[in-house]
Amino acid sequence: MTAPTAPTAAYVSIHDQRRRLVADALLRHSELTEDAALTLAGHALDALDHIPEKLR
Repeated sequence: MTAPTAPTAAYVSIHDQRRRLVADALLRHSELTEDAALTLAGHALDALDHIPEKLR
């Protein structure tokens, strides 16, 4: 007899969580498709991540 195993949750990276947050905001305030919003969110986060910490 084996012990029941707990369900495992899928791992989602911090980057993907941030990307989804930005994409959701874009979707709420535009007529973009979900794919376009995710792509644009990725570009926006890449740009924001390259701004020096002192300027953010």
